[in-house]
This record gives sequence, structure tokens and C-alpha cells, in this order.
Amino acid sequence: MTYIVTDACIKCKYMDCVDVCPVDCFYEGENMLVIHPDECIDCGVCEPECPAEAIRPDTEDGLEKWLELNTKFASLWPNITANREAPADADKFKDVEGKFEKYFSAEPGQGD
Repeated sequence: MTYIVTDACIKCKYMDCVDVCPVDCFYEGENMLVIHPDECIDCGVCEPECPAEAIRPDTEDGLEKWLELNTKFASLWPNITANREAPADADKFKDVEGKFEKYFSAEPGQGD
């Protein structure tokens, strides 16, 4: 098992999870974070820290797409180990449905 980030993170990109990760397995895209599944130690401390509830265990049904996306982009995006401010309009996008189709960006973020 590993933890993964889902589309609930898109355009929110709260980074509370980054601070608590003991192995620094988060990677930053332009408008979301992902978890590197091979680096995650399955401790679960990040899941309750996410205000958007975007972090889920990969054992939940229907998350295969998100495991694949996390794996792919963790190898392309820069590692992030320090919390930064979420986007100013993050709360506006917190409960929006269909964010992947509308807003996902494959562009990398700033990283550390």
C-alpha cells in the first residue's frame, strides 16, 4: 500500500502534508502535489493533514488512475520538502468537482 494524491488537490495545493512527511516523498506540479509511491512508507501521517481530503490510500477502489498519475509525475516534477503558502484562491477550488479535466497542469512546480 501507498498513499496517493487525487484531483481534490488541483488548484488548492495546500502543503500541510509536506511538513509532516518523514521521508520527503512529495513532488510539486504547477497546481497540485503528488506522492512518489516507491518512496512513501505508508505511515499515513499526511492524510489527515490535507484540508481538501486529497490524500487517499491506494487500496481504495477506483484510484488506479491516481496511482498511475502520482507515479508518472513524481518522476518528472521537483521534490518539495518545505511547506509554502497555498494559492490565494485555494479555498475557492476546495470543493469543485471535475478539477482534473478543467484545471490539471503537467507543468512542474517550484520544488525546493
